[in-house]
Amino acid sequence: MSRPSLRGGSALIVLISMSAAALVAATPAGASPSVAHAAAASCSTSYLPLPDSSCTPGATNPDVSQDTIDQTICVSGWTGTVRPPASYTNALKVQQIGEYGYDDTSTADYEEDHLIPLELGGAPRDPNNLWPEPRYGDQTSANKDSVENALKKAVCDGQVNLVDAQNAIATDWTTAESVVGIG
Repeated sequence: MSRPSLRGGSALIVLISMSAAALVAATPAGASPSVAHAAAASCSTSYLPLPDSSCTPGATNPDVSQDTIDQTICVSGWTGTVRPPASYTNALKVQQIGEYGYDDTSTADYEEDHLIPLELGGAPRDPNNLWPEPRYGDQTSANKDSVENALKKAVCDGQVNLVDAQNAIATDWTTAESVVGIG
């Protein structure tokens, strides 16, 4: 019996076979190798309830500044004019659930959330500003919503500078109110 040659395409096939075997070995029992979270994850969930800042650093809308807040974020209903469609955010949510390596892949258990919210001039469609935030746990997307509303009110009432509010919520939404002095 002759030994197969590892020249050309044969070497690639052996390498692919070895990689596939490693993926199957690393896959949890009952899971398909194509959904092996450990192999697909590039973002960490260890920062929860915050996103991994290397994957979701935040991004702002260039149309919103301290000088334009009275024509943008402080106008009732303005966020509805810039909010991306669900078809965009749902597709991104599926992709990012994989990137974050969540064990629970049910899209209903996550809100595709803007780290810097639209209410504070966050970039509407930039993936750097969107992440799949869990609807479960001690600090959830619902908790963050109340922080967003309080910060927007403080900015629109002139109590807090827009950039300070954006930086505080992008750094740590759980402490943002106290950082800007409203909570």
